[in-house]
Amino acid sequence: MKIILPDETGRKTDYHLIGTPAPTGTLGRNPARIVYSAAHVVANPYTANAPSGPGAIDWNRTMDFRRYLAGLGLGIAEAMDTAQRGMGLDWPMALELIRRTKAELPDADVVNGCGTDHLDPASVRDVDAVIRAYLEQVEAIQAVGGRIILMASRALVRVAKGPEDYLRVYREVLSACDEPVVLHWLGEAFDPALAGYWGTNSFDQALETVLEMIGQNVSKVDGIKISLLDKEKEIRMRRLLPAGVKMYTGDDFNYPELIEGDEQGFSHALLGVFDPLAPLAAYAVSKLGEGDKAAFRAALDPTVPLARVIFKAPTQYYKTGVVFLAWLNGFQDHFIMLGGAQSMRPLPYFTEIFRLADGCGLLRNPELAVRRMKSLLSLYGAD
Repeated sequence: MKIILPDETGRKTDYHLIGTPAPTGTLGRNPARIVYSAAHVVANPYTANAPSGPGAIDWNRTMDFRRYLAGLGLGIAEAMDTAQRGMGLDWPMALELIRRTKAELPDADVVNGCGTDHLDPASVRDVDAVIRAYLEQVEAIQAVGGRIILMASRALVRVAKGPEDYLRVYREVLSACDEPVVLHWLGEAFDPALAGYWGTNSFDQALETVLEMIGQNVSKVDGIKISLLDKEKEIRMRRLLPAGVKMYTGDDFNYPELIEGDEQGFSHALLGVFDPLAPLAAYAVSKLGEGDKAAFRAALDPTVPLARVIFKAPTQYYKTGVVFLAWLNGFQDHFIMLGGAQSMRPLPYFTEIFRLADGCGLLRNPELAVRRMKSLLSLYGAD
């Protein structure tokens, strides 16, 4: 099977699909690593809302995808940045998403994004307002029986005067949490509005503050996800965490080696890239549980070039690549996103993802993927 694909100059060449499907598997109980897939949402393409206005979700397809992830034995990181939280998915829709996932998958392992995104950061004047906003979302999520992943706050980075303000906010918010939470340290590559989080632009100083915060609240912390795209920083922090506090890798560039780990420890996973890689991730971690590290790496290492394209700078638009693959693979009937985010990447981005996904065996129905890729090329005048 072949398709004619253009390069960055518009020159068209034949691309012959490999078409060999990747191995798939299902994670059983007590896997070697805890694995959360940060799941995307499916937009409703029929809404009359403008892309600049309120978003609209196709709830049936969105829930179908969550049932698919749960069926693979994966955990679900709900209402996170992969679901376009703060980039099309507002707090009321996020809470509805959390409610629906809990109702439809009551026994699934789900952690839910809790933040302050119902605030306008520009209007926030003090740390107390940030605390109140966090507590409002904590209460709402816990009211439906949801577990929490405590997200970084754009409002907090605007009003905090230094590390002490961060320590105070997290202490008060964590004290209100019924169960230990997953913390999320999201780097500015993913959200430029979070530059200077923890009261500093120095990683060393930020690390000191985070470790102090965890140490002060260790009974309230299940683990921390760091999304800094820097494996050395993650490994360094992983080795300094208190006993019993997990590291969840958010490094979509270096996940195979971080999950495999070393003689001093390993990372669990909470990854946006495990949305399109879900069946392969389940297979790989199941092999790791069998003690077959070679099979684990053989499954995941070839996906790293694909992940690096999906998450290339500007990294915050990686959701476009995730949803593009969901469309190619038949999880939704259109390539429309909340906020019109499908337009935030150029055509060469999509053609490269197509090639690399085929090379990894991640086009589960190559004929469908080719038809859909051709329709995209036609839209660009490149058919």
